Amino acid sequence: MEIGFIGLGNMGFPMACRLLQDKHDVVAFDTSGAALERVVALGAHAASSPREVADHAETVLASLPSPMASLQVATGAEGVIEGSRVKRYVDLSTVGSQTAVRIHALLAERDIVAIDCPVSGGVGGAEKGALAVMVSGPRNEFDVIAPALEAIGRPFYIGEQPGSAQTMKLANNILAANVLVATAEVVVMGVKSGLDPGVMIEVLNAGSGGTSASRDKFPRAILPRTFDYGFATGLMAKDVRLYLDEARALGVPVDVAAAVGRLWEAAVAAQGPEADFTTVIKPFEEAAGVTVGPVGRPPSV
Repeated sequence: MEIGFIGLGNMGFPMACRLLQDKHDVVAFDTSGAALERVVALGAHAASSPREVADHAETVLASLPSPMASLQVATGAEGVIEGSRVKRYVDLSTVGSQTAVRIHALLAERDIVAIDCPVSGGVGGAEKGALAVMVSGPRNEFDVIAPALEAIGRPFYIGEQPGSAQTMKLANNILAANVLVATAEVVVMGVKSGLDPGVMIEVLNAGSGGTSASRDKFPRAILPRTFDYGFATGLMAKDVRLYLDEARALGVPVDVAAAVGRLWEAAVAAQGPEADFTTVIKPFEEAAGVTVGPVGRPPSV
């Protein structure tokens, strides 16, 4: 299948690689020349703009860092909307339902189908082709792109309504944001009391307190102090903001989500938006005066 791919960041690059490994013909673009050279070296064709990508492929996928970036790439000057060949635009980004609906409406004026397709599973899932892929759009269009989506993970068809896959992704990410800060807070409390953080994580994972944070993020990036999970603190804060905007627009309670949002905004202020999101534990450590050390080493107090 001939596929355009725009955005070769932490998530986009491994997804593009999975498509190449699955023998799809990929034409790619990124504002980073180095990223573009890397994917070309693996067999992709280079394009000079989103428009050029859309001149060469009927199906264009994009993995972008913000709603504004998605809107610009899809509908701006030299964007996908100006392409001569494109039939469908598949947005793998997390942009929220309002932006998705806006992109859908603008592309529809040019007879281009917009398909919401946010993904979950992190860089590790992208590298393994094991992402959860949430899709909303016309069912017949989902059937067309399913072979490509299966190269990057497991597709879930959410429904026809524009933006519904975005709502599903935001629901997923607010829970992920919640369990990471909650696990960070309780592990710091345990270390302050003298517990070994490695033992704490083992017990949590064997009991009812286990979470995606304790099973994956702590052993992989927090306990070793590498903080290299591959997702930025600023991006998680952005996703939480999008959830809060959507929930408030719907008139539903946000008591827990608002508290989680404040913690993520504090993490961005303390660590910077580019810091790995596992560094969210550091403000808790600083406040408690402890460091959550590597597995097998005593905690520092």
